[in-house]
Amino acid sequence: MAFFVYSYCWGPQAKPMLSSIENQSKRIIKRISSYRGRKAGFGKNKIYNAIGFNVSALNYYGDIAPKPSALSSDISFTRPAFGLSLTHRFGPRYSLQAQFMYGTLKGSDTESADLADQENGKFRYQRNASFRNRIKELSVTAYFDLFENDATYISRVKWTPYAYIGVAGFLHNPQAQAPAAGLNGEATGVSEGEWVDLRPLGTEGQYSTLEPTDVNFGIKAYSKIQVAIPFGLGARFRLNEVMDLWADIGFRYTFTDYLDDVSQNYVDLGVFETNNLARAMSYRSNELPANELPPLQSYTARNGQTYSTINGYGSEYPDNVRGSKSDRDIYMVTSIRLTYILGATFHKAKFR
Repeated sequence: MAFFVYSYCWGPQAKPMLSSIENQSKRIIKRISSYRGRKAGFGKNKIYNAIGFNVSALNYYGDIAPKPSALSSDISFTRPAFGLSLTHRFGPRYSLQAQFMYGTLKGSDTESADLADQENGKFRYQRNASFRNRIKELSVTAYFDLFENDATYISRVKWTPYAYIGVAGFLHNPQAQAPAAGLNGEATGVSEGEWVDLRPLGTEGQYSTLEPTDVNFGIKAYSKIQVAIPFGLGARFRLNEVMDLWADIGFRYTFTDYLDDVSQNYVDLGVFETNNLARAMSYRSNELPANELPPLQSYTARNGQTYSTINGYGSEYPDNVRGSKSDRDIYMVTSIRLTYILGATFHKAKFR
């Protein structure tokens, strides 16, 4: 009996069994050595959340720009902005980010336009409009990575370019600095250089009684709450297991032409009646030195007062254009963002 067992276990019959056990052991060892953990989420991709802080530069494109071009901007008026974000990664290339950003837009005719430019700059310089606008923006944006990340957050790609598009709502309030006095030296009720909210003044006749033949007849007050479409390109870099650095440049296409409070035509200065501040903020050319102005022309306004203005400025006429109402204002956002990954969910490891 013992001889039979010995012969079965150690005889020639044992070779196939030992070979089978050896091959199976090699397959298990190979699987263990190549195992990287099971991926979680849609399409077996890792899902995680991250918080971020960004520093941005804002640039304005609109009516108060050096030239009448959609691409015209004065980089000397670049202003900072700061933001906080929450990012949710839900696919191999897809992330969704909610962000709050606060920053300032600014522009000035006399500092941007060239008086010697007879074709484009002269009109803008002599218009002498200026503004600042403090933007409070809340956006939700989708990010699309070029390089796919099928791994967990620990082993995510070292870097990837991306594109983004989304929707934003923002609160804005254009302001300008008040002159020393009204057009005829009258008091305006505010100090020289004081920042004044422009929307309540209705500088293009929004709160005035306009005649049906007036160019701006039917004009409505613009809302301080507006919508924009953010879009742009950038790249994200992995700093360590839990931190990423983002760098991108993009634009906010808005649906308003009043980030700068300039859009349509000048109105008869008499429509402001006794509101000397509104009149002074509507037509500002007379604040320039006399040697930078052409001869002034006087006219009797609807309130019975006489005002001297540049021909084509500060009075009711179809050609007396103050802005370009056919264009919408845009602002550019260039950002550096640092994000910190909050955590991740792993599935229980299984071998196959």
